[in-house]
Order: sequence, then C-alpha cells, then structure tokens
Amino acid sequence: MSGDHDAIDTESAAVPLPETVALVLQGGGALGSYQAGVYAELFRQNIRVDWVAGISIGAINAAIIAGNEPQVACTRLREFWELVTSGTMNFVFGDSDYWREMNHFAGAGVSAAVGVPGFYRPHLVPPPLAWPGTPAAVSMYDTTPMIETLNRFVDWDRLNTGPVRFSVGAVNVESGNFYYFDTQDPHGPQTIDARHIMASGALPPGFAPVEINGKHYWDGGLVSNTPLAYVLDNQASDMLAFQVDLFPARGDLPTKFADVMSREKDIRYSSRTRQVTNYYMKLRKEHEALRNVLAMLPREMCSMADVKRVRALVQDNAVNIVHLIYNVQKWESGMRDFEFSRGTMNTHWNQGIEAVQAVMQKGDLLAQNIRDGKTATFDLAPHA
Repeated sequence: MSGDHDAIDTESAAVPLPETVALVLQGGGALGSYQAGVYAELFRQNIRVDWVAGISIGAINAAIIAGNEPQVACTRLREFWELVTSGTMNFVFGDSDYWREMNHFAGAGVSAAVGVPGFYRPHLVPPPLAWPGTPAAVSMYDTTPMIETLNRFVDWDRLNTGPVRFSVGAVNVESGNFYYFDTQDPHGPQTIDARHIMASGALPPGFAPVEINGKHYWDGGLVSNTPLAYVLDNQASDMLAFQVDLFPARGDLPTKFADVMSREKDIRYSSRTRQVTNYYMKLRKEHEALRNVLAMLPREMCSMADVKRVRALVQDNAVNIVHLIYNVQKWESGMRDFEFSRGTMNTHWNQGIEAVQAVMQKGDLLAQNIRDGKTATFDLAPHA
C-alpha cells in the first residue's frame, strides 16, 4: 500500500516502516489541532502515511492529509486551523491558569454564540420556530460554510485516486447502522466529496444530518469515536498504526461541577478506543495459541477442509499501535472541544508535535518490534 509518497524519504525515517502506516484520528472538535501537530511532526520525521482514517474533526484533518501532497498537507492543515480560529481572540489578562481558564470560557462562549469561521454559524431561525424537515428545525447551526472550506483545502481527485487510502465513519440516522466511506473499499471504491466529510462530523443537536444517495448520516462518534476497529478489520499487511486520542482515559476525580462534564466526556469517548485495543490484542494472542496447536497436528490432518479453514482464520499480520493521547490542560473544561481560539489551537498543535517527538526518543522497542514482525501496543508519550 506504500506507493509513491512524493518528497518523503522513508530511508531516513525515525523508525523502520512496515508496508502500511496508518493514522487513526478521533473526533473531538477544536482538539483536532493536536492531530494536525501530530501529522506535521510525522512528516518532519520522514514517516509516510499510507492510510488515514477519521471520525468527525478527524475526518476533516484526514481529508486534508489524503487530499494533498504531504508537504502541502502540512501547509493546508495550518491554513485550515488558522481560518477556524480567526474569529476568537484570546483576552490576555495574565499568564496564570486562572486567566487561561477565563480566556478558555470566553473563547468557548464566542464559538457557541456566533459560530466558527469557515465551519459553522447559527441558524437565523431558532429550531423550535423553523419549518419541520428543514436543517434549521433539527440543528442549532448551519454548516454550509464548511463546503467551501473543504473544497478550498482538499484536492478531491488526489484524495480519491492518490496513494493514501482514506476512510471516514458515519452513522445512518434511520437504521442506526455504522458505515464507512472508503476510497479502497474491498466491495468497491467509493468517490468521496465534501458531503462524506460533513456527514462524519454532523454531531446532533448542533449539526443537521447530511444526505448522501437518499440516506441521512450523523457523526460517526455516536457509535464509535475511533476508526481503529475498522482499520484493524481491514488490515492486509504488517502495519504501524498511530492512534491519536483526543480524550484521555486517565484523569483526576472532579472536585467541582465544571470538572464533571470534562471527565464524563473523557471517559465516554476514550473507553471505546481502550476496548477496541484490548479486544484485538487479546484476539491476536488467541490466534497465536491456535497456530501453535495447528503446528502440532499430524500431517494427514493438515489437508482437512476444517483445518485449512481454521488456519486461514487465525493468520494475522503484525501490527504495532502507538497511542498518542492528548493531555488536558489544567485550565480546560468540558467545553474544550468547541473552544476555537488561536492561542488554544497553538497549544494543542504544539502538544501533538511534542508527543511524536517523545515517542521517537523512546522508539527502540517499537523499532525492534517492527523489524521482528511482532504485535504490540505502545503508550510512550508523557502524561500530565
């Protein structure tokens, strides 16, 4: 799946690279600038990305990555995040956590009240007064500005036919079923456009469902905030996967009411990632045990149909999953996923860069695992 990746010299990459490198991006609104920082540093470290899968804001970042040459993608990501944070200034009264928290609340309030440039804006008519069946009747915000933004920052021809596989998840509103739009779907490639990205990020009640071919879709995070299971289910070669988590599983016990919403979101959105990772690592160990048993069978049994079937079921490619987990700042609240201020964006972006650097500084075990074709998970970045 690697192919031609333009200017990336993988011979000088920070770690040896297997056939497939996947970047797995969660949903998390304004926290998505952390993902952009991660990608920028992966590019700087000459780590190509062969497959990018996203949910919600992760789908937007993923589209920019897959829809541009790698170096251009870094520039486009920066331009996108500077656009969406151009409507909220930081009111700097001091450098303490108290004043940072005040800035944080002010930024979140502006984003909620007047919207985010190039992303969303409030409907002119409140939902209770809007005509039933219209987008304004089923959502708080109008997301049509995002169409122009995506068309500006994404080369759709490259996204659909270029070297990077692209997958985004959404949930069908009527059936409740989870669905992936995938440029390399084994059942037939799909042509992706702005609608698919917006469908993946249509989080109710803020945003209206997006219609695609007569079906309506909401944010994939309603079912799973991470595409990791989809990537592992469709793995066809040895893989290095960078799982970028925007909601940490670990956290302090809330001591005031404002902390409760923050901690609740972290637990709700991080638990799925942890569940997926634990399940697939357990499954790989079980497969290894079954392969050991199959190796002890008499030769005459190896040609039996059921034995062949079991052997095929337990064949696995190696996968090394690197968790890059956002560390919540002391001054951030449960509103941090819709606080689109420039200063906070820069904080998130820089933390993404630092997380990749920390992993690569401790990457000896990861590198050896890749060389040996072993499977493991790694959480090497520092935690607050």
